[in-house]
Amino acid sequence: MDKIKQVAIVGGTHGNEFTGVYLVKKFANSPQLVKRESFNTMTMLANQQAFKQVKRYVGKDLNRCFLNSDLQNENLATMEEKRAKEINQIFGPKGNAKVDFILDLHSTSANMGLSIILVNHKPFNLRVAAYLSTINPEVKIYSWTELGKENCFLNSLCDRGFSIEVGPVAPGSLNAAIFQKTEQLIYEMLDYLDADNQGNSGEKITVINIYQHLRVVDYPKNSAGEIEAMIHPQLQGRDYEPLHPGDPMFINFDGKTIFYEGEYTVYPLFINEVAYYEKGIAMCLTQKKMLEINY
Repeated sequence: MDKIKQVAIVGGTHGNEFTGVYLVKKFANSPQLVKRESFNTMTMLANQQAFKQVKRYVGKDLNRCFLNSDLQNENLATMEEKRAKEINQIFGPKGNAKVDFILDLHSTSANMGLSIILVNHKPFNLRVAAYLSTINPEVKIYSWTELGKENCFLNSLCDRGFSIEVGPVAPGSLNAAIFQKTEQLIYEMLDYLDADNQGNSGEKITVINIYQHLRVVDYPKNSAGEIEAMIHPQLQGRDYEPLHPGDPMFINFDGKTIFYEGEYTVYPLFINEVAYYEKGIAMCLTQKKMLEINY
């Protein structure tokens, strides 16, 4: 496999996710922090306008604008759709990227801790993710891949790379402890890429534990589309923990519990994420599984 020559670190794909924004600003001001011997590192603040307005986005979620059909559609004209095309020109084109690895930084109001989000199962990405989860037990790996479906995230511009999602952090705010943990995780990732380039990445890790995306679940709603129930207190904040058939899932405004009616145990993520209310997502359900890593 070709060595990593150019790494891109992106923050502010969502303008109100300040952890990534201020890390990218720090790295831009002190590029020696992310420079390594065997490759160059560039930084990008992806959605400057949304950041200035302390909004997730201005016209359309930028992290949903990277389908090939959208990138090639000249009629799409929201600010984010235009920005996606600009980013595709800088990093891409999609499928033939100019950069070798994209790290996209995100934060969430959900209790996701330190999460790596994969958009594909390329062996190199699995190797890097497995290494980071091995040296830091706080790191969990979520695979948001859907069979036969093109990924629309910024990270999909390049085969190698992933997102780091951290939380809980309220939108438009910073949490010093989470900021520092995220920063350290980035340095550990860059060190691994550098060592791998030089053939010194250490002992091979042959398996990886991941949480594989199954489906999203919306809040219970009435015929007018209004929410009729909330996340149950026993589920709130329990991202990555098992949800068994018959466990409390929602509670309505009169105090009646709605139970999980699935046939098998799942692991919910992004539970009660603030930004997902508009998307009709109360949580993402995942399956915990083990993958073999090819070398």
